[in-house]
Amino acid sequence: MKIKEIKYSDYSALKKFFSHQRYNLCVYSLPSIIAWRNKNYMPCGAIENDALIVGAEFTEESEKRHLILPVSPSREYAPKELYRLAGKLGFKSYWFVPGEYIERFGKNEVESFFRITVQKEYADYVYLREDLSELKGNRYSQKRNLIHQFERDYTAKERVETGRIKSDVSSECIDFLEKWCLERNCDAHDNDALACEKEAVINTLRNIDLLDVRGLYLSIDGVISAFGIASYLTDEMGVLHFEKAFANIKGLYQYFDNLCAKSLFDGFTYINKESDMSMPGLAKVKKSYHPAMMIKSYRLDLR
Repeated sequence: MKIKEIKYSDYSALKKFFSHQRYNLCVYSLPSIIAWRNKNYMPCGAIENDALIVGAEFTEESEKRHLILPVSPSREYAPKELYRLAGKLGFKSYWFVPGEYIERFGKNEVESFFRITVQKEYADYVYLREDLSELKGNRYSQKRNLIHQFERDYTAKERVETGRIKSDVSSECIDFLEKWCLERNCDAHDNDALACEKEAVINTLRNIDLLDVRGLYLSIDGVISAFGIASYLTDEMGVLHFEKAFANIKGLYQYFDNLCAKSLFDGFTYINKESDMSMPGLAKVKKSYHPAMMIKSYRLDLR
């Protein structure tokens, strides 16, 4: 078994492994695995029977090399099998192991093969779709007020247009992203998380018609001012990979977030909105929407 780079051209052949996959951390989405690539990081994979083995290779910081749990619609690898597989492929650790995996097999069983470390910065925020699409109750009253202000100032005056993101508007979305990143200084040397995310967004937009993602844009006075991109994660959960909106337009983010919940997650009970990447401002926003649960992420290092 040889592990090799996962390319966009592999998407159609690999997506069968993600049908009915069980892990609810956002990294277990095939569009995400493929899109998060840059000059330092490359996703790689190999097929073993009915499972896809996914790893991460780094040109720098080689100590970050890791696997994630094998992805299969029909089976799950026990800790002993994970240990064997990592040794066979020359990897020393698994990242992004959901807490439920450790609970299912038992901490003692996992610790007989691995050292367990929590990855606090990679815990995912998960919401009920019903909560985000309806915004009922006092806890969402401020969100509703901001939405009403946006509707009064923009939608009521017919200044707003929305549509699905296809290749014909992807370049306009990238132009908006560049402006959004200027607001947040994404390309600064001390802003690696946003810089890497920017590349992942651009990768996704440039391949939007190839990937099984749902994209929504919003324009004001003919200029794209927000977009969101979502995909399948599990049978009950979709994941909102990227959601961007201009911060200086009052109520826009709240209006658009509500619109994404209504438009991009038909058939799903839950919406995974990924982690806060240890960014305090982002964490505050995610908590303000009252997640139904947090999905903890763990690292397993071979003993």
